[in-house]
Amino acid sequence: MIIDGNQKEKEAMEAFHKGDRIKGLKLQEEFAAAFREEYKDKDHCSCKKACRYHGNCKECVAIHRAHEEHVPNCMRPLINKKIKILSELTEHTIANDIEPPKEILRKE
Repeated sequence: MIIDGNQKEKEAMEAFHKGDRIKGLKLQEEFAAAFREEYKDKDHCSCKKACRYHGNCKECVAIHRAHEEHVPNCMRPLINKKIKILSELTEHTIANDIEPPKEILRKE
């Protein structure tokens, strides 16, 4: 099962945007049910960082919400994808002003 960019969940959001809440909720529950079944005994966490909260989204997100400093590692690709689109407006010149902290996960 693909979580990131899941087609069924994209269809659910499309239904919501069209005002079809009933269809959106139905598709969303189908995604959630498939997720629960697929990952009841498997690791679903995409984070590559060794962490005590690996796979425990509820506590991980609560911690990040509480300190309000950055987002969980698993959310970064999604957010960076959106930022990259915005960055195209200035030919990505923001990259000249960004110095990532040393603890950021690097490409392998």
